[in-house]
Amino acid sequence: MSEHPKNFPEFYVTTAQACPYLAGRQERKLFTHLTHDKPPGDIDDLLRGGFRRSQSIAYMPYCESCNACVSTRVPVELFDLKRSFRRVVERNTDVVATRMAAKPTAEQYMLFRSYIEGRHADGGMADMSIPDFAVMVEDGLPGTFITEYRLMPATAAVPTAEQSAQWPRGAQAGRLVAVALCDRVSDGVSMVYSFYDCDEIERSLGTYMILEQIEHARTMQLPYLYLGYWVNGSPKMDYKRRFQPQEQLGAEGWELVAPGDEPADRSANFDAPAFAWLRRLMGT
Repeated sequence: MSEHPKNFPEFYVTTAQACPYLAGRQERKLFTHLTHDKPPGDIDDLLRGGFRRSQSIAYMPYCESCNACVSTRVPVELFDLKRSFRRVVERNTDVVATRMAAKPTAEQYMLFRSYIEGRHADGGMADMSIPDFAVMVEDGLPGTFITEYRLMPATAAVPTAEQSAQWPRGAQAGRLVAVALCDRVSDGVSMVYSFYDCDEIERSLGTYMILEQIEHARTMQLPYLYLGYWVNGSPKMDYKRRFQPQEQLGAEGWELVAPGDEPADRSANFDAPAFAWLRRLMGT
């Protein structure tokens, strides 16, 4: 019997359960625990290779008869800031983004509860307590960070980009209206979870956070913003297709696609060359 080293990744498959995105379908996930003894390079491979992170777990769809979930990322230098996006940016010129360590606050939790109750009251996060929220934020990776989005005080002038980066945290920086939890990976920024003030509908804060993180990745000279899974056929995931051009992960690796020209087969075929790194981690 061969013995694997202590930090060898162990993968598991969940039991089938109702899919939260497509009615009448079942989902399973392939997952592994992201313990601190895992080599950082292996964790980076997972996150860049189509896995998503939830707290200390990396997972990806592993469904037997469905390949609707497709990993997406935006190549920031090719991104098209079309007119509708420019209007979103213009509506939020009084919003200041501040990046900080992944440490939860009571103010963040209050905004999170308001968002969940307004948008996802019947979802899996509906019962998240303060300790649960703290774990979601704190149980990350060395490159995990939070971006807080606050309204400037009404008497303040519109800041430059350099001033925005130095804007002070706290009440003097204005009301908290959105939060994005993100991971820094070797070739980009991966958006883990975001939430916002549902009363500020006209601001399109969900879209604005993605646009702002694209610009942050560009400023950091990182080539990609990872958006997670686009689910073909799920209306709640359609918004991800708006950010073009984008790359999708298929059997042969990441491919640049545009609306209307997606390849027919986006399935994650682990026997394909693109998943050699995953087979290596799994010891197969």
